Amino acid sequence: MIYCDTSYLVRLYLDDHGFARVRTLAASYPVASAVLGRIETAAALHRTYRERRSSEKIFRQQMQQFQDDCAHSAFTWMPLAQEVFQRAEDVYQHVPASVFLRAADALHLACAREYEFTEIYSNDRHLRAAAPLFGIKGVDLISTT
Repeated sequence: MIYCDTSYLVRLYLDDHGFARVRTLAASYPVASAVLGRIETAAALHRTYRERRSSEKIFRQQMQQFQDDCAHSAFTWMPLAQEVFQRAEDVYQHVPASVFLRAADALHLACAREYEFTEIYSNDRHLRAAAPLFGIKGVDLISTT
């Protein structure tokens, strides 16, 4: 099982840069993510509609496919238990001022670590840069940075 953040999950529904690699990866391994990723994915799909990068019809189809996939256990949604929040808070106490760590990224990283993942797949350079603070490796198959 692999842990993917939302930057990878959305590529299962959107033809964004690197989507083919992400889909190949997801077809090869069961995918897990924090339950937070569920609403983040829905929000990302809506954003493409809001920004007029997709039509309403396409947005509705993508949302329906995502909801169907969720209903059929295409993903393992990891709970954001109290321990996840505590881990994220504990890490923030030691994060250098030079590290850009958003709350949602901290929750993904803390969740991955709490559930004993050693890697997190993400296209988000800030999340990947912060991953070692949580004792995990950030992996990106899309970009070279």
